[in-house]
Amino acid sequence: MDRIDRTILKTLAQDARAPVSRIAEAAGLSQSACTRRIQGLEASGRIAGYGARLGHKKLGFHVTALVDITLSTQVEEDLARFERAVAEIDGIVECALISGAHDYRLKIVAKDLDDYERLHREHLGRLPGVTTISSSFVLRSVATRTEADALFGA
Repeated sequence: MDRIDRTILKTLAQDARAPVSRIAEAAGLSQSACTRRIQGLEASGRIAGYGARLGHKKLGFHVTALVDITLSTQVEEDLARFERAVAEIDGIVECALISGAHDYRLKIVAKDLDDYERLHREHLGRLPGVTTISSSFVLRSVATRTEADALFGA
């Protein structure tokens, strides 16, 4: 990974639909050389995929919750069973196995508090092996950066 790769990654992270001509110009490369670099970043897994950042509120999802979950055991089969169940629930944006007082942290988006309460009652409360669920609600997002900016600087 050199300066050129980082420039390509930052440009794509800011706009995944950026034309190769613009990426090449930012990186100081020809379009064909830039295309080869992008293909190499994809093949190496440094670019894991492309997607759009969604405006949750504009789509009607006004509540973001960070949910800490503690399981009754940390046996591999129980963790796997929990993770499979979580993967089936709409509204869970992210699930991370964490260190500390809890086992997992979920990031959930919901239309409103009633929608979150429904999701909690119908899904979170029924997840296998759960002993505690602790929900915190995001009041305001203070900083949102692309992964490339967070990793390589703005």
